[in-house]
Formats: sequence, structure tokens, C-alpha cells
Amino acid sequence: MAKNYEIEIKSLLGSKENAETLKNNLKKYFPDTKLIGKGKQLNHYFNLPNSLDDLKSKVKEFIPKEKIEELEHVLCHGQKMSLRTRDADGKVILVVKASVGDGSSSNGVKRIEFESVVPMTLAELDKALLDAGATYQAKWSREREEYQSGDMQVCIDKNAGYGYLAEFEKVTQDEGSLDAVKHDLLDVMKKLDVVELAQDRLERMFAHYNAHWSEYYGTENTFIID
Repeated sequence: MAKNYEIEIKSLLGSKENAETLKNNLKKYFPDTKLIGKGKQLNHYFNLPNSLDDLKSKVKEFIPKEKIEELEHVLCHGQKMSLRTRDADGKVILVVKASVGDGSSSNGVKRIEFESVVPMTLAELDKALLDAGATYQAKWSREREEYQSGDMQVCIDKNAGYGYLAEFEKVTQDEGSLDAVKHDLLDVMKKLDVVELAQDRLERMFAHYNAHWSEYYGTENTFIID
């Protein structure tokens, strides 16, 4: 079974003008860059249930059989797991991410991930996870533009709470290459004149949003945490 490892580095852009500058620089320095997706997303984060067996049993009812082994690998071998549901313009997705090495599953740079489109509404998927013992952590909303250049994906988001944020991502099936891929992404970001959002600051932002998410979800409201 092939295992996908995600390397993702975030950069806090702040303003719409900085987001536009990044788009222009992408086209300037990486002329093959293409807009591959654009839309709105709702992302719901969950606290894990006490029993992962109950969660796995419930999820098996609606994910494809060929995805079960992939899910079991993440649940059995991942660290600091993050459980999420997503509605991307009507496409409902179950997401499980786990950290590889240091970092959190929610915001860490190196992660193993599981994603599966499910034949249900976001509310129905949320209810299935709640029935399995999970509880809501926070609800997020964002507008996203997805760009592709070679094997690199760049997402430029307008997030409730955070404002404009960029995510630079590559996916590999070679766990031994994670550090090299991370350095490649940092080199790209340096060329584009954007900086990595420090993990400790990102964790403070994440904690603040989780504690106050109802003030931001589905709104234009933002905050600044140093």
C-alpha cells in the first residue's frame, strides 16, 4: 500500500495586496503555474473519541473498501492525530492527519494523511463522528485558490480569523525524503519573498481561534496574535 506524506509550510500574508504580490511572483518565477481550483470551504475539526476502534468501525460504513487499509495505517502509526470534515463547494470529505516526527497533526510541517470523499452531507458526516464519540473542537471557513507548479501546490486562502494565508505543499511516498522536500519548499518561498509562519506563533493562533471560533466562523473577522 502506497503511503502519502505531506510536507506543508504556511506563510501569513496579512493583506490582500500581499496575496496578489505572491500570485504575481508565482507567475514570474514559475511560469508553468496554473490555477487548478477555486472555491469556498467549511472545515470542522474534532477531538478524537476515547476509542479509535469505535471511530474506525463507524467510518468503515461509508468509506470505500480500498481506502480502509490506508485509514488503519494512519490510525495505528500516526502521532497526534487530527480528525476533520470538509465541505468543498458541495464535495464532502473525511480527513485524518497525523504528524511525522516533531510538530502537531493540525499544523505540523511533515504529516501523513488520509482523505476520502463520502456520499453524504457535511451534517450527516459530522453526526456519524459525534455518534462514534468525537466532539467538536472548532469550525473554520475559508475561500481558497489552488495553484500548481510541477509537483508543488500553493494554496492562497482567505481564512476567517487568520486573514490571508499561503500554504506551500508537496506530497511524497518516500518518508526518507521529507527533510529534503522541506528544504526545497523553503528555497522556493525565499525566492518568492515570503517567510514561514513560525510553529509556536501558529500554535498560539490556532489555540486562540479554537477558543473563540464562533466569533469568526463564516465571517470576515480577523485577529492578530504575535
